[in-house]
Amino acid sequence: MERYDLVVIGSGPAGRRAGVQAAKLGKQVLVVEGRRRVGGVSVHTGTIPSKTLRETVLNLSGWRERGFYGHSYRVKAEIVGDDLGHRLGKTLEHEVNVLEHQFHRNKIRTVSGMARFTGPHEIAIGRADGSDLLVTAERILICVGTVPHRPDTIPFDDLAVVDSDRIVEVPRVPRSLCVIGAGVIGIEYATIFSAMDVPVTLVEPRETFLDFIDREVIDEFVHDLRDRGMIIRTGVAVAKVEKGADGWVTTTLADGRTIRTEMLLYAAGRTGATDALELAKCGLTADHRGRITVDPKTLQTAVPHIYAAGDVIGFPSLASTSMEQGRIAACHAFGLPLPPAPQYFPYGIYAVPEISTVGMNEQEVRARGISYEVGIARFRETSRGHIMGLNTGMMKMLFSLKTRRLLGVHILGEGATELIHIGQAVLNLKGTLDFFIENTFNYPTLAEAYKIAALDAWNRMPK
Repeated sequence: MERYDLVVIGSGPAGRRAGVQAAKLGKQVLVVEGRRRVGGVSVHTGTIPSKTLRETVLNLSGWRERGFYGHSYRVKAEIVGDDLGHRLGKTLEHEVNVLEHQFHRNKIRTVSGMARFTGPHEIAIGRADGSDLLVTAERILICVGTVPHRPDTIPFDDLAVVDSDRIVEVPRVPRSLCVIGAGVIGIEYATIFSAMDVPVTLVEPRETFLDFIDREVIDEFVHDLRDRGMIIRTGVAVAKVEKGADGWVTTTLADGRTIRTEMLLYAAGRTGATDALELAKCGLTADHRGRITVDPKTLQTAVPHIYAAGDVIGFPSLASTSMEQGRIAACHAFGLPLPPAPQYFPYGIYAVPEISTVGMNEQEVRARGISYEVGIARFRETSRGHIMGLNTGMMKMLFSLKTRRLLGVHILGEGATELIHIGQAVLNLKGTLDFFIENTFNYPTLAEAYKIAALDAWNRMPK
């Protein structure tokens, strides 16, 4: 039986960061990956593929230039599945090569196979040739990620009825699309296909969606989606989904309405990929969604030498936070002191247009009874926005009336996930409105929106 200081089950963002951190501390590390190559869900079916697909669509469709050249402008007249798959393949190959090199450089051993516990410290790894590799570890980190929720009532065929994994494994451009589930994944794919002028219907059983985002930003986002022809059905459940003899899919809603599309994407939830781990043999259990409970500060499970990180522990399920969780778990496992975590971290939703947010939204500020003022900037008000042909996009900033401190930043539009980091830095450094008013921003840039929004708030604040 091989012995390691740390065995990491899963090679996604959390597993990669934890493995490298432990190796930097001089520990013997083994990373186990269920797929043939490393990278986890993030590289193979999640973060990287979906963002690559988005960038491909925006480039080939000419989306970013339509503000100047009109809605009929195209870089490529007809976009097909091969166009999407070509760039996707190149990007994924690069990501895997970089990760393999990183593991090799840090002397981290990787094994392809399905891991399962045989005891609190013992793991059996089922390899492709049918043999088991038996290992024991002083510390273990579980970061197996999630898999799409696939209810029995949905007739998945991985062609006309697909989940969020399958839609990037074999990309194609349908003549019409129904998306069930208006979470982050559903919203991203619905808007990506809409940018290719595919007629899209988005179905969400709740009355609202993306409830952690500022409502004013969501209202603006929904207006933009409807303005370009997307149909949004909220507050109504799906009664049944049927695939016809012609291959088209009919979705019947609880209110009797039907939606007939060439493809259906079911994106209503994901489940922790813990079924194969045989957690009972190490003293752990998962909840009904396959998630593992941990101490949020240390990432320890109920079994102190076993840690869990990434999507398998639930919210916020972001690649960025998963990386940090992996690092924290490795540091705690081997006694390295940790600085206090920053109070605020950004969320990025790679829809078309992008949404990014950090800090409190207006609903939270009101709920806490904080006296505040709001500043708004429209991207079309900036010179850079006009140069880029932007007709939409906004930045919303919230400031305390008592202390003038920044409370939150919420951005909708081109470059939102990049722009948010300025607000993140000021927020975590407890900066005030005066930072934005007194400092100079490059001209012309979209970042000027920070000064415009700050001045907008300042104009209404007591002098």
